[in-house]
Amino acid sequence: MPRPTSRKGANFWHRFVRLLRFRLVIPLMRSRHEPEHAARGTMVGLAWAFTPSVGIQMPLVFGTWIITRRLFNWDFNLILGLAWTWVTNVFTALPCYYVFYLTGQIMLGRWHDLSGYASFLALWNSFFTAEQGLWEQVQTMMRVLVLDWGLAMWVGSAPWAALMGFLGYRYSLKFVRAYRQARDQRLARLAGNARRASPEGGGS
Repeated sequence: MPRPTSRKGANFWHRFVRLLRFRLVIPLMRSRHEPEHAARGTMVGLAWAFTPSVGIQMPLVFGTWIITRRLFNWDFNLILGLAWTWVTNVFTALPCYYVFYLTGQIMLGRWHDLSGYASFLALWNSFFTAEQGLWEQVQTMMRVLVLDWGLAMWVGSAPWAALMGFLGYRYSLKFVRAYRQARDQRLARLAGNARRASPEGGGS
């Protein structure tokens, strides 16, 4: 007999996957712009998602949208850009931050200062105390991300942001094109069947 905790975990992940599909995949399918417009939104959202900026990623995407439209006449799907920042969230932020930190330390040549994930997590938690209020925790996080580990994290996040942005653009463009082609073929078949079934289209 499965444990109740196992069922709860399975239900949680089932709901989480459904939420991601609803927030990320369905907007791609329903976008009415050209496929490149949707793909650019995915690219921008993922690029900001893979930076140490959890909590302000959506404003960063919005700012990017305003600047690129006004200064460079370059547009993307804002809704998709905002949605794809959800890839990094409260559950995935710390593992991503660790990867950014480790990558940054290697890129900066700091081979002597590479810690394991458990040590990284313990050090991260040591910055916060139970007595801190929400605003104090936000201030502590900003200090850690800007002053303490900021350089390593931002440097280390750059290749990941570029890679994920590229992959997001490429595969979302492929997905939207394939979906629309399949949709158009399905509609054409339905229209053909309707014509053949009608008295006027039945032939002599």
